[in-house]
Amino acid sequence: MKLQPWMTFSLVALALIGCAGNEVSSEPLSASPIESPVTQTTESPVAQTTESPVAQTESPSPVAQVGEETVIKSGSFQSGEHPTQGTARIVSQEGRNVLELDEAFQTSTSGPDLFVILHRSDNVLGSTEPPIYPLTEGEYVVLAPLQAYSGAQSYAIPDDINLNEYQSAAIWCRQFNATFGAALLQ
Repeated sequence: MKLQPWMTFSLVALALIGCAGNEVSSEPLSASPIESPVTQTTESPVAQTTESPVAQTESPSPVAQVGEETVIKSGSFQSGEHPTQGTARIVSQEGRNVLELDEAFQTSTSGPDLFVILHRSDNVLGSTEPPIYPLTEGEYVVLAPLQAYSGAQSYAIPDDINLNEYQSAAIWCRQFNATFGAALLQ
């Protein structure tokens, strides 16, 4: 059918326009701690709305660095749709697992709907298609909305997440299903 290539082109153009730009800022995404629940739906993230959640999880609050911590996995971010840099690491703190982004973490301010995720693939960017690197539902788990475009930040990992099933961390634009950057965790 002649409409299919135009529809594909239109979706890609929409994603590029929505997530375009390479500006980086150290300003927080919001002035107050995130209090809204993280939602996942069975719809494609491109067409996703927050009005029809299938499952809701409580947004984790920032985790304090108290007591001893053990590094479980770590890796450096590689840029996807937008420049992203820094290191992600999973640490065990007082019996809880936490994903930490280091002080050198930085990504584009262009994302309207950025989330921190864990992904099953050991090559997130290589297993998807440029330029936006869309993700397949079921291959990732959303940890929380991104707290800030740059700097050190922490995200609690729910106890029911089997870390052996997830090989990478990524910064993902849910609204346009675009991967800003990913880090292989080893």
